[in-house]
Parts: sequence; C-alpha cells; structure tokens
Amino acid sequence: MKDLLLITPPFTQLNTPYPATAYIKGFLNTKNISSFQTDLGIEVILELFSKDGLQKIFAKEIDLQNISENAQRIYVLKEEYIKTIDQVIAFLQGKTPTLARQICSMNFLPEASRFNQLDDMEFAFGNMGLQDKAKHLATLYLEDLSDYIVENIDPDFGFSRYAERLGKSANSFDELYSKICGEPTFIDDFTLKILHEKLEFVQPKLICFSIPFPGNLYSAFRCAQYIKENYPHIKTAMGGGFPNTELRELKDKRVFEFFDFITLDDGELPIELLYENICHSEQSEESQFKRTFLLENGEVTYKNNSTRHDYKQADIGTPDYSDLQLDQYISVIEIANPMHSLWSDGRWNKLTMAHGCYWGRCTFCDISLDYIKIYEPISAKILVDRMEELILTTGETGFHFVDEAAPPALMREVALEILRRNLVVTWWTNIRFEKSFTKDLCFLLKLSGCVAVSGGLEVASDRLLKLIDKGISVEQVAKVTRNFTEAGIMIHAYLMYGYPTQTIQETVDSLEMVRQLFEMGILQSGFWHQFAMTAHSPVGINPEEFGVTPIKQEILFANNDVDFTDKTGIDHGKFSFGLKKSLFNYMHGINFELPLQEWFDFKIPRTTVHPDYIHDCLLEDDDFVFKGNSKVLFLTKNVIAENRVKNKKKYIYTYTKITAHLKTNVVSVDLEQEHAEWLMKMFSDYPIENLKKPTLQQLKTQFEENFEDFELFWFSKPMQQLKENGVILSL
Repeated sequence: MKDLLLITPPFTQLNTPYPATAYIKGFLNTKNISSFQTDLGIEVILELFSKDGLQKIFAKEIDLQNISENAQRIYVLKEEYIKTIDQVIAFLQGKTPTLARQICSMNFLPEASRFNQLDDMEFAFGNMGLQDKAKHLATLYLEDLSDYIVENIDPDFGFSRYAERLGKSANSFDELYSKICGEPTFIDDFTLKILHEKLEFVQPKLICFSIPFPGNLYSAFRCAQYIKENYPHIKTAMGGGFPNTELRELKDKRVFEFFDFITLDDGELPIELLYENICHSEQSEESQFKRTFLLENGEVTYKNNSTRHDYKQADIGTPDYSDLQLDQYISVIEIANPMHSLWSDGRWNKLTMAHGCYWGRCTFCDISLDYIKIYEPISAKILVDRMEELILTTGETGFHFVDEAAPPALMREVALEILRRNLVVTWWTNIRFEKSFTKDLCFLLKLSGCVAVSGGLEVASDRLLKLIDKGISVEQVAKVTRNFTEAGIMIHAYLMYGYPTQTIQETVDSLEMVRQLFEMGILQSGFWHQFAMTAHSPVGINPEEFGVTPIKQEILFANNDVDFTDKTGIDHGKFSFGLKKSLFNYMHGINFELPLQEWFDFKIPRTTVHPDYIHDCLLEDDDFVFKGNSKVLFLTKNVIAENRVKNKKKYIYTYTKITAHLKTNVVSVDLEQEHAEWLMKMFSDYPIENLKKPTLQQLKTQFEENFEDFELFWFSKPMQQLKENGVILSL
C-alpha cells in the first residue's frame, strides 16, 4: 500500500520511460511520502504485442474482401506473426542478441508494405552494424502490425500516441467527452486490465496522472473514469506538459467528473499540498493549494492560496526510476540514421541541467509560461552526484539532458566534473547554436562522453532568424555544427517552415541552406515541422506585430494552438511532403545533386543562395586570436618530456621532445628546453582535478616573467599541434 500512485498513460516512448513520474517520485522521497509509479504505455504495448495479444487482434472479425491488399497479406500471414512476436520483442529488449542473424537472413520475419522502403537504405546497414540492421527490420515488422491495427481494429492507435487528434486544439470538451462516455476501445481493454491490477496492488489514496502530450489525454480520462466508477474513494489529479500549456483557461466542469484536481507548472509543491489535504486534512483549518484547478460549489475554481514558494532545483532530489520495468523497454530504429535513432534506441536516464531557458526570447516559443520563463541552473557537482546515484540505482550509464537549451558554461563544468571523477558515461542534450561552442569546448564535451546534440536552426534565413529573435545566424550555425562534427559529436537540427511573413523564396532558400549543411557533412539529422501559433508565445500574444490574424474561438477546455491567417496568403502546407522527402534523402547522404525542383510537384523559384555559401562560411578561423580571459585546460596526464641533443653542421644544440599519449594516437613536438620545462610545470600545476584553471592572460604573465613574446610561443606550430589534438584546450 502506498499513499500516491503516479501514472504515465499510454503512449509516450517505447525505449525509455517518460521522466515526469521519476522526477516526482524522487521529490516525494525527500519528503518521506510513499509512492508507486507505473508507465501504462509500455505495459500495454507488451500485452498487445505478444502471442496472446496478436491472437486477440487476429481473432477480431474483419471483411477480408474489402480491406487493403497490405492488410490481407498480414492477416494471411498471421500465424507467422504469432509465432515470431515474442522472440522479436525479447530481441528488441536486448535479451536475445543472437536473434539478429536470423532476422537479417531476410527469411525469418513476415514482410508487408513497410519493408518496401528497404531498397532506399540498404547502404546504411553496413555502417550501422548487424544489431542495428536487425533492430530496423524488427521495427518495420512492428510497424506493419501497427498499420493492421489502425486499419482494422482501432484507428486511433499509435506507438507514441493514442487518440491524439482528440487532444489537439480541443477548445471544446464535447468530442473527447463523447468518446469517453462511449464503449471502451480494444486498446482500452488492455489498459484498464493493467490499471485494475495496479490499483489492487498499490491501494493508493491519490492517483496523479502525468500527461505530457495530446496523445496521452484520452487514455488518462478513460483511466480516471474507471477509477471513479470502481474506486470512488480514490482522488485523481492531472498534471504535466499538456495541462501546463493547454488547460490554463479551463471552464468546462464536466472535466471534474473524472479528475478532482488539475495542477499547473512545476508539480512538486502542488502535489505535496494535495497529499497534505487528502492524507492529513485534520492538520489544517483551510486547505492550501498551489496552482490547482478544482470544483468548488459546483464551479471550476483556480486555487493558488498557498504562500509557500516552489522548491529550488537543488532541493527536489534525484529522479527515482524504481517500480518501472526498466528491462522491459524496447529499442527500435525507424530510420537508418545513427543520430535520428537516439530518440527511440537505448534506455536513457533523463536529467535536467537547468529549469527554463537561459535565452527565453524566441517568438514562436511559450516564453510567457513558467517552465520556460523561470531560468534556474543546477550546480555541476549536484548534477554529477545525481548521475552517479542514477548509475547505481538503474545500472544505466546513458543520460539524456532534457533541457529547453543546455547552457554552454554549465555543460563545460559538467564535462569537467565528469572527467575529474573518471566517470564513463554517454550523454546528449538540446542546445542553442551559440558561438560559445568553440572547437575546444566541443572537444571537451566529447571527452566527457557527449555523443550528440540537437538544436533549433528553425528557418535557415537570416531575416527570419532575426524576426524569431533566435540570436543566431546561418553562418554561426555552420561554424558550430562544424565544431561539433569535427569533435565527433552528431547534430540534429529542428527545422521550421511557414513562419509568419515567410515567402516561397525564403522556404526554397532555407531548404538549400539545409542541403548544403548536409552535403558538407556538418549536419547528420533533422526534422521539418510547420509553424504553429501558440497562445502563450509572443506571436500568439501580439499577432498583429507579426502579420497574422488569429481566428478567435470560445475556450472552454484546451487553448494552445491558435488557428490564424497569414497576410502573405501562402499555403505553406503544400511544401510539407517535398521538404520531408528531400530531408530523408539528405539524412542518408544521397541525391544532393538533384535540383530542388525535383522534390516538389509544383513550380518553385530557383534558389538565390550561392552554391558555396556554407563552404565559404567555414573558411574563417578563430584559432589564432588571443583571448586573454579564456580558461586554459591541460587535459592529459600521459605527457613525457625527454631532453635530447642534435648535431647540425658542426653546431650542437639541445631541445626537449614532448610526447603526449592519447587514447587513439601519439602526438610528439620539439620545444626549446626552457620553454618545455615551463610547459611541463603547467601540466603539473594545473591537472584536470584542480578546480582552479588559469586564464590565458595569467599564463602570458607567468611566461613573460622569464621569456619574451608569449604569443609567438603560444601560436607556434608545436603548440598548435598540442592544441589541435586536445592536449591543451582554451575555453
């Protein structure tokens, strides 16, 4: 028996738990509040995609004459699917790696229409390896089954969402309410069976649903309905990304037939107060709430009467993944692209370097809401403490920092702290393409275990980037992506089209910029999405300033995406297929030579971008600029100095050979003995464990106490060799 049950309803991710409940459970631990958490999504998927689950799917009566040819094929091969499903799931869970050879034999899995795309990406499998090829084939196999379910069993099904359309821009609760009041769906039967088992096991007093996306909303309501009908003494609450952004103007009282409370923004204090109200109500004369909707005297009421402040990020505890079935998640590879697969392949511990966004200006973003607006970084020491704790409790050394945009200075400190502790971890995060990401910083991040970053390039047009107030230029993005790529860190770019006042020419030119970034090999992955105006963004708050006119609707339920008309009158939606098709090719390293017109079935203008624009952006080099305030790091302990003598045309002179043994190569340089002695002293005085790092100006002062012209020494060819190989870094 536990006081709280924390639920993530179907569906979010297949490969790793959505972290919200783990964050809340970690906080509740600091308050000695007992809780249990469950991810209904993965549990439903595993019930559905099992031998018993497929037998139920294929037992559903269908009209064989009137279904698609693809569905007919899957139905006819149903025994092959039933025979192989348990083995495929076990393989994707990492339990039977030897099955990869059978899967790759191309004579083990039944194949339907999803396998038709194999010819386009066969080349990638050699690069990604046998296990990844098998994961990709097994993913196509599951997607074929998903197509069958959508066509014949439940049109709302999706691996990472369920009935998503009911939650998207649902200004009225009517359609969702009608669906909930109807008969449970085929998928609901699986969900409610598992929910019943959890309720009997945990016997909670309060159930908190975390609803990050519209694709979780329907299932959350269906589960809450089941609880109210069968366990009316249990209180229910809703929080998470969806209510935080969509339900801030909630008026429809029917919502509270299912949920007793809806909390907004950071959930720690609101949930703690709900717990106190429900479990210790006798201690307080008046119930205290923080950012909470409830029904009071028959009316929807927003209560924020607690004077207590939200907790600092340093005080909310380490995320706790206990109770979750971590060994049951399945890794899938939808696209044969190593960067793109990070979102679906492998289990990642989720952490946050900083609450909110340190930039907080992008005009398409919900910067008026607290989860973006309130910026609060966590110290590197606390972050790495949490990493070590999670390694102990989960056995996983992979970390995904889920920041809006990780701050470069904090990333540097986290990397140094990881190196000081000799931790072996793998991590990735979201960034802004800041000029702060120099070659040296990127190299340091790589040394600490960073394998990838994702960031918003948005519209690759300097005019529109200024209008977005992104604080970057296309040239800057090119240099930063080059720096990451040269350090061996993969990059994913979020791309946007249809921004207010964007012209057709700018869309075409933006695509050309993206094409060149991929062709230069400095961008590995990307995703196009069409601009959506949200109610809490600068564009949504002041639409007239951006040349758009909102289409007003009465808000009784959700309010986030706002329909609008753009003064340009351009139908940006028609570009969707061509942009995505071209990007699919570029991500696989092919068809850069095709004219942009080839991707569209309507006439587009020629690009005005010079064919060497990105190439020319990369010609400038900042390596020979003296920056006195740069911190200097001496990163390797494996440096040997040998004094030597050389005879040259009757002259005898001494020099010192400095050799640095790196993990993958050896770097040797010759220096004057006195200069070498000074440099070796710096290695000794400033090891990586030393928290104090000298600035370049301080090194210059020390050097010139004994020698002349520090710049001549610092920018000499031998020193450049040491710096280029990461023996010495300037940050």
